[in-house]
Amino acid sequence: MKAADGPATPLSMKPVARAFFARQVVEVARDLLGCLLVHETADGRTAGMIVEAEAYASDDPASHAYRGRTERNAPMFEDPGFAYVYFTYGMHYCLNAVTDRPGHASAVLIRAVQPLEGIELMRARRGAVKDRDLARGPGRLTQAFGIAGEQNRSDLTMLPLMICPGERLPLRAVLATPRIGLGSLQDGRTWRFVIAESPWVSGARATKDSRRS
Repeated sequence: MKAADGPATPLSMKPVARAFFARQVVEVARDLLGCLLVHETADGRTAGMIVEAEAYASDDPASHAYRGRTERNAPMFEDPGFAYVYFTYGMHYCLNAVTDRPGHASAVLIRAVQPLEGIELMRARRGAVKDRDLARGPGRLTQAFGIAGEQNRSDLTMLPLMICPGERLPLRAVLATPRIGLGSLQDGRTWRFVIAESPWVSGARATKDSRRS
C-alpha cells in the first residue's frame, strides 16, 4: 500500500464476500478498518484504506431508520453488502455499508479513508486542500471518491464501487469512541471505530488514552 506521501505497492482488488456484511453492525464497523474502498469511474480509479467507521442500528435513536422505513432510508432495510448513500445538510453525500439481514435496518457510516491510489484525481475533485484533508470526514470522502446519489444501492461486493480486504488489524490498533456530531442523540455508545494514532481520521486524532475496542 501507499499513503499520499509514501511508496506504492500493489493493491488487492478482490472484493469481500457478502457474508462479511451479513453480521451484527458493530462487528462489521470494527472489521471495516483496514479494508480498502475502491471506486472506478470514467475519470479513473480511486482507492484508500478505511480508517474510521461508525455503526448505526435499528434500535438506535441516532439512526435514520429509528422511526421506520421511508423512501430515503429504504436501502437500510434491504440486503447487506449494498451502499446506502444519502445527501445531508444540503451540502454533501455520505456513504454507508448496509449490514446484518434484510428488515433489520443497520448500516456503517464510512467516515474517513487514507488515500492510496488515484490521489491526483482526489486532489482535482477536492481543490486546494492538504492531502490529509482529501478524505478525512464523510463529505470529503465522497467528494474525493466521486460518490453521489447515483451510487445509492451499489453492490459493494463488485466494481465499480466495492470494498476489498486489506490489513487485518490487531485489537491494540483499534479504538472505540463515542460517535461524532450527534448532539442530544449522543447516548454513550462507543460505536465509532478508528485506527489508533492515524492522522487520516476526522475530528481529533484518537490516541492510546481512548478506549480500546
